[in-house]
Amino acid sequence: LPRLYCGYIILNSTPPANMEQKFNESAEKVKSFTKRPSDSELLELYALFKQATVGDNETEKPGMFDLKGKAKWQAWADRKGTAKEAAMEAYIKLVEELTAKYA
Repeated sequence: LPRLYCGYIILNSTPPANMEQKFNESAEKVKSFTKRPSDSELLELYALFKQATVGDNETEKPGMFDLKGKAKWQAWADRKGTAKEAAMEAYIKLVEELTAKYA
């Protein structure tokens, strides 16, 4: 059964005490992928990682000619308001899904 933690529902059984460790392990796992994820998957990973480690995007939007920077900025800005713990949980889940495709 799902349980409530800090106002959101955790659907898997990762205890909050181990969440940061599992998050860090997931970040390392991404570095060992043998195939490159799609651009949209990489943007999702980036946005969730930044939201989990920094919080809401308070940075200035990149200039109009920095297309890659703008895409990354927007992906992160779209996560505004997501709790760090929820972003960690989503990142861990996404890495687990992508590991089957790219590891």
